[in-house]
Amino acid sequence: MREAARTGLRRRAGVHPRRDPGPLARAVARVLVRAADGATRLVTDLLGTGPAAGRERISEADLRDLVAANTVLDPDERRIIDEVLVAGASLIREVMMPRTEVVFLPARLTIAEAARLVRAETHTRYPVTDGTHDDVVGFVHLRDVLLRPDADPCVTVGELAREVKRLPGSKRVLAALTEMRREGQHLAVVVDEYGGTAGIVTLEDLIEELIGEIHDEYDAIPDPVHAGLPAVVDGRLNLADFAERTGVALPAGPYETVGGFVMAALGRLPVTGDEVPVPGEPAAVGGPDPADLPAGWLLRVLTLDGRRVARLAVSAARATEQRREQDTEQRWEYDPAPASGVGRERAREAVSGQHRRVAAGPTRRVGVDEPREVSTPEPAGRSRPAGPS
Repeated sequence: MREAARTGLRRRAGVHPRRDPGPLARAVARVLVRAADGATRLVTDLLGTGPAAGRERISEADLRDLVAANTVLDPDERRIIDEVLVAGASLIREVMMPRTEVVFLPARLTIAEAARLVRAETHTRYPVTDGTHDDVVGFVHLRDVLLRPDADPCVTVGELAREVKRLPGSKRVLAALTEMRREGQHLAVVVDEYGGTAGIVTLEDLIEELIGEIHDEYDAIPDPVHAGLPAVVDGRLNLADFAERTGVALPAGPYETVGGFVMAALGRLPVTGDEVPVPGEPAAVGGPDPADLPAGWLLRVLTLDGRRVARLAVSAARATEQRREQDTEQRWEYDPAPASGVGRERAREAVSGQHRRVAAGPTRRVGVDEPREVSTPEPAGRSRPAGPS
């Protein structure tokens, strides 16, 4: 045993220690690696291939399908991931509070005057303006106004205003959320393309786009939301939320809300009772019976808040009703025209009424000076096909 141990010690003693490469060797190795990398890239470019050849790019729709089909994630996790993907394409002007709904405090107000105003509201932060709403000089917190017992009541709100963050309305929701969290900002003024104030957005608004609505003990109890039709919706609902709630996809345009769509479709300021039809999508080949599909939808203005649409009723129109109206129009086109415009209108109303009414019996055609069609009643128990007699 002692001899073997001595032999192992001699062998270990004879091994030369490992030396680290010097700066010259490292420099030469670095040049060789870069030269080999450049040569590889040159060859792949000449052959028409690249380092990413063979890799498939997954679209957003494919990624959503993978998340939806994943059984490891629970429904809440899948919903949050889907909301994150949707928020990645949303703009903050779609989720902001418009300036018509914002409570501004003039900079010249004293603390005593501002305290009476904020006690009647439910907000925590208030933008401070110097003149018009487009000139926002800062914001004040609720505690700056109410919880300052040592402050002079004659101090103005403008003297207490804090610096406010400004964001363009075209900024993405996720980018705005990341920026506001990094800077510790809870409120930002949204600026439109003309430099004016479009509204405000809070950190809570951005988070709600990811996880859903957040309600505290001071919020008003929201109305229960029922998906499907018929439905009554708020005119401030954006197009994506409107499509999710009602199943009606409105065309894109120079508007962000369903109320804006109604105003653009009318071409004027809406009034209570205005109706806007929305055409339905054509039936797919091999799909359900077109008679069972909605021929379109109807948006009806219920109430207004000033000049803004406050509440809308959404209902569906069936294809059978539309076809019946078209048959009425075609039937009148092929009939001889009455002598006067008044007679034409009366005849049109008569034909429409016959389409809405259940026929009492066969009809027969009479002279030109007599009514267009006369229903001949039949005795009970008899039945024969309708037609000219």
